[in-house]
Amino acid sequence: MYLTKDVPSVESLDDLPACTDSREGDLVLLSSLNAVYVCDDGKWEKLDIDDLQEPCSSSSSSTEISSSPVEVSYGTFTDSRDGQVYKTVTIGTQTWMAENLNYAYLQPTSEEDSSSFCYNDEPDSCAKYGRLYLWSAAMDSAGVFGDGGKGCGYDVMCSAKEPVRGICPEGWHLPSDAEWETLFAAVGGENVAGTKLKSKSGWSYNWNTNKSGNGADEYGFSVLPAGSRNGDGSYRSAGEYAIFWSSTVYSGHGAYLWDFTYDLEYVYSHYDLKYFGFSVRCLRDSD
Repeated sequence: MYLTKDVPSVESLDDLPACTDSREGDLVLLSSLNAVYVCDDGKWEKLDIDDLQEPCSSSSSSTEISSSPVEVSYGTFTDSRDGQVYKTVTIGTQTWMAENLNYAYLQPTSEEDSSSFCYNDEPDSCAKYGRLYLWSAAMDSAGVFGDGGKGCGYDVMCSAKEPVRGICPEGWHLPSDAEWETLFAAVGGENVAGTKLKSKSGWSYNWNTNKSGNGADEYGFSVLPAGSRNGDGSYRSAGEYAIFWSSTVYSGHGAYLWDFTYDLEYVYSHYDLKYFGFSVRCLRDSD
């Protein structure tokens, strides 16, 4: 790993901010010791200075890190709709939200009062994991923000033209199945993407292999195990699975998605019923 941009600086250990879940993977320069600390699993850990190939200074809030040939950079983005601030990560040619979307899309369906939810209907879960969206919500089938996914709900075989903004902020869109594949190719392939992109904490222990389900989070993508919402309104698998919608339709009843699990190093794609609630990551539109 090497630094190619400036990192935030503090004078002493007492000045380090709290190492919270939202800061996982963040870097801070301790200028008095010329040492860099990383927020890892709730505490600040000192990095080996021999790994830093350029001196650090304190004039920027954006950091670029590369642990492989692909270029990686970090930033933030504010959703103007509700003021929420999201970390972002550019991996190769794509810029992603580095956190799950947490926009409260409350459009009703024919059977539900809302189409996005907090795990176990607890607001704290939304703050931790982001919201879980029906596919109709992910696609903005009500046409609140545009016509790209309008009408793309359950029991509809729509042919939306990609990219589909969907529930994402202006300038971002719901990634297609192929765009997810581009991300996984950039980090070394689907066989290793699970380990490389999962967060370093929060995943269940795999008792079958006696190994932690946590990932390495090598790129700051920080996949969290948000679980899912069933069609009957129950919830399952927080701590074990992260499941992300794509904008790619399979049939009137199903759409494609990607699974990360606590017990696998790889990621895999399949389709599932549109009335399930899964997570959303938004992808920045190309220039």
